[in-house]
Amino acid sequence: MQPSLVLAFKPPISVIEESGDRVVIQVPRVKGNIPQYTFPIEPVSPGLLTALRVLAAEGATEEELSDRVLQMDGFPQLPAFYYYLQQFINLGMLCHTLLSEGLPLATRVPIYPSQKFDWKEVAIDQKYRLSRFAYCHQYEGNFVLESPLSHAKIILADWQGAALIAALAQPQTCQELCHKIPGIAPETIQQFLSLLLSTEMLSEVQGDGKIGEETNKAMVSWEFHDLLFHARSRKGRHNNPSGKTFRFLDQLEQPPMVKPEVSEDIIKLYKPDLQKLQEEDYSFTWVLEERQSIRTYSDKPITDKQLGEFLYRSARNKRIVDKDYGQCTHRPYANSGGRYELEIYVIVNTCEHLAAGIYHYCPQEHHLGRLTERNSLVDALLEEAYFATNQFSMPQVLLVFAARFQRLAWVYESAAYSLILKDVGSLQQTMYLVSTAMNLAPCAVGCGNSDLFAAAVGTDYYAETSVGEFILGSRLGN
Repeated sequence: MQPSLVLAFKPPISVIEESGDRVVIQVPRVKGNIPQYTFPIEPVSPGLLTALRVLAAEGATEEELSDRVLQMDGFPQLPAFYYYLQQFINLGMLCHTLLSEGLPLATRVPIYPSQKFDWKEVAIDQKYRLSRFAYCHQYEGNFVLESPLSHAKIILADWQGAALIAALAQPQTCQELCHKIPGIAPETIQQFLSLLLSTEMLSEVQGDGKIGEETNKAMVSWEFHDLLFHARSRKGRHNNPSGKTFRFLDQLEQPPMVKPEVSEDIIKLYKPDLQKLQEEDYSFTWVLEERQSIRTYSDKPITDKQLGEFLYRSARNKRIVDKDYGQCTHRPYANSGGRYELEIYVIVNTCEHLAAGIYHYCPQEHHLGRLTERNSLVDALLEEAYFATNQFSMPQVLLVFAARFQRLAWVYESAAYSLILKDVGSLQQTMYLVSTAMNLAPCAVGCGNSDLFAAAVGTDYYAETSVGEFILGSRLGN
């Protein structure tokens, strides 16, 4: 049976009394995620109205609320009260607070409308362990327990709650927790564990020492950071604003569309004749069918002319578009909202007529800005790509995609980094197709070292660093 949890509407839900017998429960909109909706109740009895007022204020237990309805309305109105109460729970409108010695210990806060909140009782002698997906962090002055498995979060209002969470990193029974953390009533500890179990933060320890998520075939392949990223960058398991919210519109100046020049040592690049290419190029179907990753190269390295044509066809600015919130651009590859947050850095190992070192590509002027000659950091970046592609051949040219994060985060919320990775994939595919049409040897790189890149180029890791890589070279037989 569910214990005496204090129930209250989740802020900022409000109760609007439109008339003597009609009220509206209003749930505000969450930008790009949850639409505003209203819950009208008509007619509303005096007892039910009193219960709604309490839920919108200090809250009360289910028993206390039902007693008020019973006293004011009589028994016939109790079914209506329980009906609405269950609807509020099902719609994720109610918080559940567990008290210890009359003070809040933990509060379950729904983060998205979900299925019925089923209270699960724990056994005194059963061992339980915290899910490997559960994590604690500070948010808006509260210590919060969350998990991508759950449609709710737990606010820990007291150090005792945090101590219980820490102890549950190892299998524990209620009795063992009573001995480890004195000052909490055994019944409260049992209710605390039930609250965690009901919110999918906790699991029973099985006879072999494992919990359910460790034997579930669909779950074992998920790593903590992957599942959290998946759940928080898509809708359904959070109540954060999502999509184009422009949250920094009146707070921060957005980064410019084109990154200012980073070098005075400019190398002009070759521009191909697009009209001629349209007439003589391979068919689109042929290019799609022939596309493949190639990690071995001709003894004769790629040329600066080939590199220039490749970058022009893959990544140049085609035109600038003025929006009411700033400038966007069009390039050959698709990009989130035309923000084009990706910068291309060219790491040269060997390229005809182009010295080894690091260069920045300017998509607006179609030229390279030389940043540094070959050094140990350049070699380290090339070696990272070499080992990431199974050590076939040392790259001739490594293209590093660095994101100017604020360029996208200025517009998008909750999904900014996931969109960056989608943009990386879009650019990589475009580069694959262009290099195939040019008879070059392309290969996307699965992972890279962002700290190493930031050190090599001198960028602020949190403002601009690498999010993707692509290797390019001359093709055998050409």
